Amino acid sequence: MCLSGEGGNDVDVDQLDVALIEALHDNPRVGDLELSRITRVARATVQSRLSKLVEAGIITDFGPQIDLAAAGHSVQAFVTLEIAQGSLDAVTDELSAMPNVLEAYVTTGTADVVCKIAATTHEDLQRILLAIHSSRTVARSTSVVVLSDIVKTRSLPMLRAGAVSSAVRAPAYRAHRD
Repeated sequence: MCLSGEGGNDVDVDQLDVALIEALHDNPRVGDLELSRITRVARATVQSRLSKLVEAGIITDFGPQIDLAAAGHSVQAFVTLEIAQGSLDAVTDELSAMPNVLEAYVTTGTADVVCKIAATTHEDLQRILLAIHSSRTVARSTSVVVLSDIVKTRSLPMLRAGAVSSAVRAPAYRAHRD
């Protein structure tokens, strides 16, 4: 799979790259030496590949994944916003200043922006929604409350399915691919 990295550089993500990403996903606190043992490739190869993936912007973070419900923010919602013409920068600034806005995307269709929000209670969610809707740049908002996760945020299945086969592999890695 050829992914466009930062700066428009195309990067081929092959099976070893996916194996490294998967090993990091399964063992987030592991170091380069242990990654080389898990993937059965040289430590220098691990370091080189990780550097390539970071420089290309494919790996963007090595931080922990947070369970929002366990952290006290069990109410989540998706909010679509229709915004005033030419106010994307202002909406971006306003949403960025709201700590409960987890993600926001410019979209096509009837909504201009889609946000993911987390709150501690339904009352807290209502407060956040009222704050968003009180903005002079938001013409209309619609919210949908999340009841449960059925597929959590993920990328590994897509990367695995599209990984480029690479003929040049260390013998141990080829044997490990079962």
